[in-house]
Amino acid sequence: MITVCLASYNGEKYIESQLRSILVQLGKDDEVIISDDCSKDNTIEIIKTIDDPRISVFINNAKHGYTSNFENALKHANGDRIILSDQDDIWVENKVSIIIDDLKYFDFVVTDAKIVDKNLNVLYNSFWTQRKPYFSKWGDFMKCAYLGCCMAFNRNVLTKALPFPSNKDLCVHDYWLMSIASFYFKVKYEKSPLTLYRRHGNNVSDGGLSKGLSFFGKIQYRIYVIFHLLLRL
Repeated sequence: MITVCLASYNGEKYIESQLRSILVQLGKDDEVIISDDCSKDNTIEIIKTIDDPRISVFINNAKHGYTSNFENALKHANGDRIILSDQDDIWVENKVSIIIDDLKYFDFVVTDAKIVDKNLNVLYNSFWTQRKPYFSKWGDFMKCAYLGCCMAFNRNVLTKALPFPSNKDLCVHDYWLMSIASFYFKVKYEKSPLTLYRRHGNNVSDGGLSKGLSFFGKIQYRIYVIFHLLLRL
């Protein structure tokens, strides 16, 4: 069984097209778990109009931020193979089949993506050419140059990763999951760009495309994460 975990917040503009690009690739017994962070627009109403029994929505009792929102979705996942999704991208038509094949041999898969504008015009054919990943355990720890929406994993990874460390400001979901995978599991770096990663100006996260933390902040961040990685031994 495949579970797609999607975190939503005020996603009315793009969430329908994203969900339709996902659902067409899933089987009848798969599921899409949506955790909504108290959207104030028509996100929930739009999801309801899709009227697909494979979709389940869990609404937070207060706004918690995108890392806690993803964690909430993951806590409700029933599948043995989990794929993460943002609310405003588009999955290429063979994304699921490639990922599921990779997960037969690896515990965790992270893929490349094409960066597109709000109208899906391609800005860059590869996210990785912009972020320049190291593709190694310690390289991934020093610089997580991957997108959470491009991650998928087997349930053994999820079991190891939950619950997330409590300080979400020092441990965002994609960096934590990538660190867990790199340190404890077998990772596949899938070079195929399987997501159209939409940058429209109102994204919840910057996708690692900004300068980010200060030098001191980066040190503090990594100390916090390595401490919690060691607690999972």
